[in-house]
Amino acid sequence: SFIRFGVPCPLSSLDSQEDAKDPGLHTFSHTHMRKAFRLMNDLRSRRMLCDVLLVAGEVEVPAHRVVLASCSPYFCAMFTGDMSESKAHHVEIRDVDGQTLLKLVDYIYTAEIEVSEDNVQVLLPAASLLQLMDVRQVCCDFLQTQLHPTNCLGIRAFADLHACTGLLSQAHAYAEQHFTDVMVGEEFMALSLQQVCSLISSDKLTVSTEEKVFEAMITWIKHDKEARLEHMPKLMEHVRLPLLSRDYLVQIVEEEPLIKNNNTCKDFLIEAMKYHLLPADQRHLIKTDRTRPRTPVSLPKVMMVVGGQAPKAIRSVECYDFQEDRWYQVADLPSRRCRAGVVYMAGKVYAVGGFNGSLRVRTVDVYDGLKEQWSSVPSMQERRSTLGAAVLGDLLYAVGGFDGSTGLSSVEAYSPKANEWMFVAPMNTRRSSVGVGVVDGKLYAVGGYDGASRQCLSTVEEYNPVSNKWCYVADMSTRRSGAGVGVLSGQLYAAGGHDGPLVRKSVEVYDPATNTWRQVCDMNMCRRNAVWVTILGHMSRHVTFHFFTLTLHRFGQ
Repeated sequence: SFIRFGVPCPLSSLDSQEDAKDPGLHTFSHTHMRKAFRLMNDLRSRRMLCDVLLVAGEVEVPAHRVVLASCSPYFCAMFTGDMSESKAHHVEIRDVDGQTLLKLVDYIYTAEIEVSEDNVQVLLPAASLLQLMDVRQVCCDFLQTQLHPTNCLGIRAFADLHACTGLLSQAHAYAEQHFTDVMVGEEFMALSLQQVCSLISSDKLTVSTEEKVFEAMITWIKHDKEARLEHMPKLMEHVRLPLLSRDYLVQIVEEEPLIKNNNTCKDFLIEAMKYHLLPADQRHLIKTDRTRPRTPVSLPKVMMVVGGQAPKAIRSVECYDFQEDRWYQVADLPSRRCRAGVVYMAGKVYAVGGFNGSLRVRTVDVYDGLKEQWSSVPSMQERRSTLGAAVLGDLLYAVGGFDGSTGLSSVEAYSPKANEWMFVAPMNTRRSSVGVGVVDGKLYAVGGYDGASRQCLSTVEEYNPVSNKWCYVADMSTRRSGAGVGVLSGQLYAAGGHDGPLVRKSVEVYDPATNTWRQVCDMNMCRRNAVWVTILGHMSRHVTFHFFTLTLHRFGQ
């Protein structure tokens, strides 16, 4: 990103100077300082009136002492004190590479600097050394926008090293809020014991189930088993085993070889089993750090309703604030849109495809809560309404849908990093009004309507991104088009939908481990085209067509 700061400011506050001016004085031009700096930079480029030569490695940068001193406390102290550099013509700047020094001196004269992935790691410490705090802050802001599950721990370490407290807090909070994705990355595997303990002991850790914390601990140990095995008891202190289901404790934890061979770890397991043996109304009597539920800060604070029909396709977007119990408008969509796919990905909301009242569309709009505005990204390759949209890894998938004449079996994936859509393997069956969900790194397409047989579907397909293949899994017991699909505790729920003439209230759940569906309790009302959202480990159902839950950055939550 190219940053323009405005005119570089002298060390003392210009505002204070303005306040202290004689009321009779008059400022003739607000561009006076800008013109002056432009002229000084021109003189510098021609090496005129320069009285110091900064040297870093093999790079020499001519400059004017008074300009450097007026914008940098570092240079001010150097040139006005008793240091030998105050009179030397050649001044060596250590710990800054030549090209970075050149960029920062250019900034002092022009108030412009380019911050990118390629230079931010050298630019920030150099700006800190020269006490160019505006540049340092812009580097921190840039890194904050780059936070991702694959790099947030590295950015956190970088921020800690350079005492960037704001960025450190943001990166740490991001790691807590995206722990499920962070735990499978290389940066997590490289953490020290103390760093892992700090992360998994946090009450603010956002996990759908404590299983994820247990899995993260086991994976971290097995990454370097010989060196890390001795740390098992220390790590187990921070896994809240009593919060796991009894089945998981018996079938997974108790059978884990690393647990079986460690008596201290078995004690933690026994504690958890005793907790489950107590009646539910007596469990509160056992009060330890391991029985205390986590309270993540990423709990849903805002619910977002994107577009829809009223009765025609509309552009409006509304948010519901849970804390204040009120609805309010946010920026409208750039264009009318209903029957779209809506997902939350990397801090932004994507509205994918849909119907504008006349045509099925390929366009994709993105809402940035920090900027409070929508923008467009590249369009899909095909027009799609009533599609399924889901996030798997660092890709957004658009599954099936209806192009205006036929149901689609094609599937596209969008990479925010590459900023492009690409086709992946198509499904085996055309599916519009399809429900989608992600479980354990696999994408599921549930039911829908194929358009050819004129029947709703009970079939379900599973997509493996590693092999780029779709395969059928067990059928549902009921045909469902427009079912609400959600994920809870590693299982896939299909709720409601219709089978043609009838709208259903039945719910069934799929267990990938056994490849089976089973019926669970019916809803109270028949529903189709409902969206389900998991909140605090429970399923919440809504009848609104395009309903989405997220935390907007502007609330600082």
